[in-house]
Order: sequence, then structure tokens, then C-alpha cells
Amino acid sequence: MLEILFADEYLVAINKPHGLLVHRSSIAADAEEFALQLLRDQLNRHVYPTHRLDRKTGGVLLFALDKNAETAMQQQFMNNQVSKSYLAVVRGYTPDSGEIDYPLKKENGTLQEAFTAYTTLARAELPVAFGKHATSRYSLIEARPATGRMHQLRRHFSHIFHPIIGDRTHGCNKQNKLFAEQWQMNTMLLHASQLSFMHPITQQPISIKASIQPEFSRVMQLMGWQESVADV
Repeated sequence: MLEILFADEYLVAINKPHGLLVHRSSIAADAEEFALQLLRDQLNRHVYPTHRLDRKTGGVLLFALDKNAETAMQQQFMNNQVSKSYLAVVRGYTPDSGEIDYPLKKENGTLQEAFTAYTTLARAELPVAFGKHATSRYSLIEARPATGRMHQLRRHFSHIFHPIIGDRTHGCNKQNKLFAEQWQMNTMLLHASQLSFMHPITQQPISIKASIQPEFSRVMQLMGWQESVADV
């Protein structure tokens, strides 16, 4: 059963597990389960995704229950009227806060503006040698993308040389291998923790939070960061 975070007669939000596709995709022919079909069967009614989360990203995923709500919410996402917060574990020590204003290319080569603000919530140094370093350093960050480009956070944090742990496409393969071998962890440590928006039908402010999932929580314990995510 999917964890339902919010539901009314127009919208429903779930806490999407890491590794679950939103819907069928030709680029992931190996997948047999999808959030859309699972939620449809759980509610016994049609549901319509209003936005996307990467397969390996967990957290708040919002669906509409009719086409009008779907169209209205998709418009809010397109107009950057939805406030989004993510938690991520990245390589190295990030600054206390920062902004990444770095355009990203679409598949056709067109550049799109992309902006991410972030705050560092915690840092950890583990007694595990990595490369020429005697220890391994990591940061827990809260990221707030103002735009919604494909793989924006993954590409932005790679751009500033603090790649997200577990990101195979834009991350650090050596770090990913370390986490797999040292801690048997293959999850991408990116979690959509909160969505805030104006309800498209009732015009009431809505804020939906999703708690972190088991693999992410295990890394919080490993790093000693349990208190850092308690109030996020």
C-alpha cells in the first residue's frame, strides 16, 4: 500500500518510494510496478500525475483526481508557482547556504534558465578512507529549486562539485561504489520533502510533507543526523 499524505475530492499525494517509476516508460522496460497504477488500484479510480519525480527520488508525488484539477496543477508547476523542498546527501562540505544559477540544456540542446537555493543542515566526517583522503566528508542539504528542469538538482549539485550520493548519471561513481560496498546502500539520497501551493479548486493554501524512507533514514543514523531531519 502506498502511503497517502493528503487527499480530498480533487487531489491526492503519496510518499513515493525510491525506485518506483511514476508511470510506464520505454526507457525502463524492466519495471513492473508504477505509482500511477498502484494508486489507481488502491483508490479504485483514475488518477492523473501533475508532475514527475525521478525513479530513484522518493517523497511527495501529487496526483489529480480529475482532468480539470490535473490541468490547473500542471499549470502551477509550469509557472513555478509550487514551492518545492528536497533533502539530499552530497559529497563534501557544502557552504552554509548558497544559490546555483546555472542554465541547463534540454535534449534538443536548448538552454533553459535553472535556479536552486540551498541550505546546509548538517555535516559529517566518517573514518573511512577515500582516495587520497583519510576520511570521507558529507553534507545534508535542503534544496529549494525555483525552476523545474529535468534532473535539475542532480545536475546543479554535480556542477558545484558536490554530487548527490547514489546518483549514477550525474554523480560520483567512486562514492556510489563506496556506499554500496561499505554500507550496502544503492539508493539515490534525494527526497522530495515538501510541496506547498494554492489549491487549484478551493484556493486554500496547501502544504504537504513526506517523511524520509528507510534507506535514507539508515544513512541519517550512519551520519549522526537524526536530529537534523526531525523538524524538516
